[in-house]
Amino acid sequence: MQKGIIELEEMEFYAYHGCFKEEQVVGNRFIVNIAIKVDVEKPSKTDNIQDALNYVTVYELTKKEIQINSHLVEHLTERILTAIHEEFDYVDWVRVKVSKMNPPMGGQMKAVSITMER
Repeated sequence: MQKGIIELEEMEFYAYHGCFKEEQVVGNRFIVNIAIKVDVEKPSKTDNIQDALNYVTVYELTKKEIQINSHLVEHLTERILTAIHEEFDYVDWVRVKVSKMNPPMGGQMKAVSITMER
């Protein structure tokens, strides 16, 4: 068995997550990074997409969850994590990091992020 980590890096979305009314109206940019540990032995030998984890599906699951508004980034991150595990029950481990860019903190800040894994 050959394990590998597939990473989808810096997927960018515009969404309306936040506790403040303004965030739910104006929206914000979100950056999502996902790492998924899977057995890559078969696809590395067959070169067949049917044998591999389809990361287009991972992107689409993420996009779907991003479009459902949440007050907390923790809630959004948990939903993405759960959606991936439900779609790909054979994965060993998933890590999801969601970053809210330029959060309304009353000062200059690049991002606030949460990382969850299971």
